[in-house]
Amino acid sequence: MLRTPLRASPWLSSCAVADVRLKLEVLQPTFSYKIRGAINAVQKLVDERGRDIPPLVTASAGNHGRALAHAARIAGLALTVYVPREAPRTKLDAIRAAGATLEPCLDYDDAEQRAKAAATASGALYISPYSHPDVIAGAGTIGLEVLDDWPEVDVIVVPIGGGGLISGIAIAAASCATASVAGVEVAASNPFTRGLAAGRIVPIDVQPTLADGLAGNLDPETVTFEIVRRLVPTIAVVDEDNLREAMAGTVEREKLVVEGAGAAAIAAILSCRLDVRERRVAVIVSGGNIDTEKLRSLL
Repeated sequence: MLRTPLRASPWLSSCAVADVRLKLEVLQPTFSYKIRGAINAVQKLVDERGRDIPPLVTASAGNHGRALAHAARIAGLALTVYVPREAPRTKLDAIRAAGATLEPCLDYDDAEQRAKAAATASGALYISPYSHPDVIAGAGTIGLEVLDDWPEVDVIVVPIGGGGLISGIAIAAASCATASVAGVEVAASNPFTRGLAAGRIVPIDVQPTLADGLAGNLDPETVTFEIVRRLVPTIAVVDEDNLREAMAGTVEREKLVVEGAGAAAIAAILSCRLDVRERRVAVIVSGGNIDTEKLRSLL
């Protein structure tokens, strides 16, 4: 796990008329921020239980599974990952290569339901990709690093899937009186936008999206909904065209490969879905695990 750089982006700064810097979680060993929560969760288990740790089970769109497989292998723990069968091949191959068992499912919602049921039936430990205190705390270290590297930051822009990343960062930023956190969902899957409008978690019809890492309904028991409701005042929604422009533009202008979820916060700045003019803005580039074929078609 790395302390990732916060790099200035003249391209986005010019587009947004702001001082924009990119927090490059694509440089992590598993190419996404998920390694932070996975390492933290597994290390806590080892510290608390020693060798008395049952097999682990999780659900994942890919990045969490890859990160948890990496952490489980280091700790010598067995792991089963329930994944959507249409998850990117690069993510599935990496999970297998790390020694975890894959269980393909219909979609993310099916994967989450089956993983929780399997853990209950077998006595395994279910590690949620977003609604787990140690996973959230691990993600929160990103916020601490941003605030340490750039105390003057005004806004931290964060992609939202299940809400673990933005929950951790929002908790970290709550200690800073001047920094706020803005979230970004995709139009194809926006459970927080819909749920916050309704005042409760509501089921949504998830559509296909380039941001596969952000797609899916929320666990009705998730702790992240209330954290986001309390600590995140603004959530923007970007569409697929916004994602395509951001992904291709990031390769061309920043020389960085980003997946759809990783480009969501960039898309919000580039499309002006968030008005950040004249502000100091940290953009979380959360992951870069994209299949070569998909990247080629975008470019």
